[in-house]
Amino acid sequence: MISEWSTAAGRALRAIRSTPAPVTYGLIALCCLLFVLGPASGLTPGYGSGDALLAAQRAYFRRWGVVPAELFARPVRAALTPATALFVHGSWVHLLGNMLFLFVFGVMTEERMGRVEFSLFYVGCGYLALLGYAAANAASEQSLVGASGAISAVLGAFLYLFPRARVTSLLPFLFFLPLRFPAWVVLPFWAALQWAAAGQSSDGPGVAYLAHLVGFGLGFGYAWVRYRKRGAKPGAGTAVVGDGRATRVKPAPAPAPEGENQP
Repeated sequence: MISEWSTAAGRALRAIRSTPAPVTYGLIALCCLLFVLGPASGLTPGYGSGDALLAAQRAYFRRWGVVPAELFARPVRAALTPATALFVHGSWVHLLGNMLFLFVFGVMTEERMGRVEFSLFYVGCGYLALLGYAAANAASEQSLVGASGAISAVLGAFLYLFPRARVTSLLPFLFFLPLRFPAWVVLPFWAALQWAAAGQSSDGPGVAYLAHLVGFGLGFGYAWVRYRKRGAKPGAGTAVVGDGRATRVKPAPAPAPEGENQP
C-alpha cells in the first residue's frame, strides 16, 4: 500500500512539474490534500462524528487559522497563522470555489510572473490580506481560514496584467445567460460586490470580505509597481466565471518577455 501511494505521489509530482504553471497546480493539490485529511472534509474516521467531529473542526481551525485576538495578544506563537490559514478551508464549497478561482486566474498569472516570484507573491499577499482583516477585527475570537485573500491578490494582478482577457460570466438575474466581458469590466465589478458585502458583514462566522479587498488591492498594486515600467502590452486570454465563482479557463500563452470566517 505504501509503495502504491509513493508511486502515485511520484507520478503526480512529475505531472505538476511538467505543466506551464506548476506552482498553481501544486497549491491546488496541496489544499485539496490537506482538506481531505483534515476534519472539515468529514472523510477521516479518526476525527469521529457528530459532536466529536464538530469539536475537532473547531480545534483544527483555531490551531491553524488566524484568531485576531490571539494574533495580537500572543504574536510570537500566532505570527505564522496567517500563512498556515492559507491552506485550510472550512467546507467543500469553500475549497472548491477557491480552487476554481485559483485555477482560472492563477495559471496565466504564474506564467507571466514566473514560478519563484508567483510563489512569493501568493504567500506574501495572502499573509498580508489575512493580517489586514485581523487588524480591523483585533478583538474577534473567530478563527479565519482560507486562501481567498491570496487568490484575490491573484485576481488583482490578473486585472493589471491581462485587462483585455475575455471573461465569460453567468449572471443569475439574466437566467445565467453567458455573456463575455473583458477582465477590466468583470474584476472591478467583483471587487465592488466585495466592498458592498464588507460594509454589511460582521466579525461573526461568515465570509471575510475585507480580506478579499485587501488581497485584491495588494495584488493589483504589486503588479502595477512591478510591471508598469516595462512597457509590456497587456496579455490576452479567455476566462470563464459564473455567479462570482470561476468555472473554467482557456488561457493564451503569456506574452514575452514581458466558520469560521472563510475568506
